[in-house]
Amino acid sequence: MQEQKNNPLHGITLEMILKELLYQYGWEELGYRIRINCFTSNPTTKSSLTFLRKTPWARTKVENLYLEMMRTRERKGEIEEK
Repeated sequence: MQEQKNNPLHGITLEMILKELLYQYGWEELGYRIRINCFTSNPTTKSSLTFLRKTPWARTKVENLYLEMMRTRERKGEIEEK
């Protein structure tokens, strides 16, 4: 297996990403930031994960928002460097 030094998402599951985004933003804000029905119409973690796993463009948007959120936290000093 190849080591992925430059992949900031290595070892982070889609479920972990979604839960962290929900903790930070909640469904309403998440649906505003990423306009997809799984976040705006009766959202659940299970249905959103199912959709995101089947839809690469939507997963990419979620991953990009997560990376943006993490960069913002780092700039604010909310995350300790390892």
